[in-house]
Amino acid sequence: MTFDEEWADAKRTAAGGSSYDLVVTQDDLGAVGHEAFLVHSQLRAKADIAGTGATARAATECSARNLGMGSELSVTLSTWDSQVKTVLQMYAHISNHLDFSKKAHANDDEAIAASMRHRDGSALSVSEIQRYVK
Repeated sequence: MTFDEEWADAKRTAAGGSSYDLVVTQDDLGAVGHEAFLVHSQLRAKADIAGTGATARAATECSARNLGMGSELSVTLSTWDSQVKTVLQMYAHISNHLDFSKKAHANDDEAIAASMRHRDGSALSVSEIQRYVK
C-alpha cells in the first residue's frame, strides 16, 4: 500500500469513526485530572485526618472513664485515618498522572510537528514524508 493510499484510508477511518473502544482527547484527560484534584481537595479538607474531631474526643473521654469503647473508637479512628490517606494518595496519583500525560503528549506533538518542517518553518511535502516511511 502506498503512502497516499494509507493516508486516504487513515482519513476515511478518522472521518467515519473508528473501531477502537477507547478514544481520549486532551480535554477528557484534563477534565478527569481536574475532578480528581477537586475530590482530593474536598476529602482532605473534610476528613478528620489529624484525629482531632468528635470521634477522637469521644475516644479520649471514654478511655479516661475506663470504658472499653474508648479503645475501640481509637482503633476505628486509626483505620479510618489509614484508609482516607490511601484514598487521598490514589486521587493525587490520578490527578498528577493525567496532568503529566497531558503535558507529555503535548510535548510529543510539538516535537513531531517540528520534525515535519523545514528549517524555514514550511511543512514537508507528502513525497518528503513518504521517504521517511520507507
